[in-house]
Amino acid sequence: MDSPNKRDRTRPAEMLGLSGIFAVFMGLVVWMSTRDLMLGLIFAGIAFIVTLIVIAMLALAIRPDKNELIDMDEQDRDAAH
Repeated sequence: MDSPNKRDRTRPAEMLGLSGIFAVFMGLVVWMSTRDLMLGLIFAGIAFIVTLIVIAMLALAIRPDKNELIDMDEQDRDAAH
């Protein structure tokens, strides 16, 4: 069985990075608005979790292309033997 390519290996890091960037942005906006550091950290944590879930759900909603379908069929055949 082939090992995952670089794009497949870096996809989780991309999701975490995008969520982290949005969380930092949200935390800074709340902190600058309220001058309450704890509230900014709370909103940053909430934004991180919500963004991560939304990005993951959108990634699951994408239909697999022809190569992915072939790969899934091969994995199913290998698991059956």
